[in-house]
Amino acid sequence: MTISKFEQNPQWIRGPDYLWLPECEWPQVCVDLKFPDNDSEVKRKSVVNASIVDDDYDEFNSFETLISRCSDFDKLKRIVAWLLKAVNNFKQTYRRKNDLANENEDKLPTQAKSKRLNESKELVKTLNLKVQDVHNAEMTIIRFVQNQHFDDEVQRLKDKLNVKRTSRLFKLDSYIDEKGILRVGGRLARSNLTETSKHPIILPKQSTLSYSIIQGIHRSIGHLGKNAILTELRQKYWIIGANGIIKNIVSKCVICRKYQAPIMQQKMANLPSERVTQDTAPFTIVGMDYFGPFAIKQRRCTVKRYGVIFTCLKIRAVHLEVADSLDTSSCINAIRRFIARRGVPKIIRSDNGTNLVGAQRELKDEIVKWNLNQIDNFMLQKGIDWKFNPPAASNFGGVWERLIRSVRKVLYSILQEQKLRLDDENLQTLFCEVEAILNGRPITEVPNSVNDLNVLTPNDLLLLRSGESAPPGTFVKSDNCVRRRWRQVQYLSDLFWNRWTKEYLPLLNQRAKWNKKERNLKINDLVLIVENTPRNSWTMGRVLEVITDKFGTVRVAKVKTASTVLTRSIGKLCLVLEADMDNVK
Repeated sequence: MTISKFEQNPQWIRGPDYLWLPECEWPQVCVDLKFPDNDSEVKRKSVVNASIVDDDYDEFNSFETLISRCSDFDKLKRIVAWLLKAVNNFKQTYRRKNDLANENEDKLPTQAKSKRLNESKELVKTLNLKVQDVHNAEMTIIRFVQNQHFDDEVQRLKDKLNVKRTSRLFKLDSYIDEKGILRVGGRLARSNLTETSKHPIILPKQSTLSYSIIQGIHRSIGHLGKNAILTELRQKYWIIGANGIIKNIVSKCVICRKYQAPIMQQKMANLPSERVTQDTAPFTIVGMDYFGPFAIKQRRCTVKRYGVIFTCLKIRAVHLEVADSLDTSSCINAIRRFIARRGVPKIIRSDNGTNLVGAQRELKDEIVKWNLNQIDNFMLQKGIDWKFNPPAASNFGGVWERLIRSVRKVLYSILQEQKLRLDDENLQTLFCEVEAILNGRPITEVPNSVNDLNVLTPNDLLLLRSGESAPPGTFVKSDNCVRRRWRQVQYLSDLFWNRWTKEYLPLLNQRAKWNKKERNLKINDLVLIVENTPRNSWTMGRVLEVITDKFGTVRVAKVKTASTVLTRSIGKLCLVLEADMDNVK
């Protein structure tokens, strides 16, 4: 458009006609001014939500809350140091700004004022904490806590009065230093100790700050014991009732409990019915285990043989078999030979294959390869119930584990005396001799008088037992003279069983250990799993499930680790942290 045309059209200068009218007469234009949310040309709105937490703001309560929520004393000192530094910087900035505003504008241009103010702001941003800042923060925190808990004592000392006789600080000869800190006067002023050791800072027992300081010292000295913590603490602080706090902190420290927690125990259980009743014949309920190996000469080579022990849980008699190998077939053959000579048992108990106590690594590795399905089928055909103990629970099979030790002792003694060259025949003979020796051992107290009855042995009950059970009935002494031989044998059997009941069973009544009922494991308890490795490499786990007996006592638990779930007896667990333990700051 040319200038002449622009001047001829007054509309460009005058504007629309309705602009010369009152605003109420302006035309109404309905235009949708909404913009899409993804329009890059439109500035996005920022929504900020604010809520009032406490209308009655209290500076005292806020500082107390800060101390109670921070369990790390070093971190608390840094936080307070930054707060004090920020307050100081704000004051300096405010004063500098006022000074610049009050100066004569002719003497200092506005640009110079802005430059000096910006330099002050940059100085505030770049400053770091110094040692003195942290020290001042520590003194501020301590003064606050002392005024909170020892307000009466502090006021009396400021008024040049002695503290009351009933005060907790009466024996400490306390005083207030030049920084307003309450310290111990004590009797060590002439010693060569440092000033902080001669006059430590007094702190209360009830404060969270005391717990934080002791926890920090406990970590800094490598989780040492109570005396070491107290010695280090007294170098700078004197906490009222520090022993109780130290004991509480150490007892609930996870790291300390991880390295010092004892292996769990529980009150010794009652004996099972199969060990204390005489309603079944010997070797009806047995425990089975492997031991060995033994090196056997076979022509020009050496082969290995293994021992299989069957222990009667009732009369503690033993039966020994030789196994040519550790495969499934050899195990079944050993059980078949035992059944052929002792009869079919109702229950066989054994360790859980992978944890045969006292066995060598080779024995453990081979038993893992057993075909348990094949063994189960054989047991079902014979009507035998095979029960496994929990993994790594040697105390569950203490009956046969103890007898394996006796077998080895007798076996090696005979080998040393006779200097036998072991072959299959000699080993079989040796096992039979060891079996006879162990079954002839006394299971009751040895009498001191010649007039007492002979000591009771497993052989007394074994040699009167035939392959088939004797007919039931009640027998009297006169039956001994009856011509029927089976009644004479049955009378002698009853005589020995009565002695077993009256002499042997009372010996089992006393608990040799584990006499007190302990706390049961609970779900979500943190535990260490005991292994044959150094303690610092034991696996940490969480109790996933507990298995109780009929009395509600937990003796076995399922523990979840980082990679798997394990079943362990409580004798292989160390309690580190209870699920219901309160957190102590």
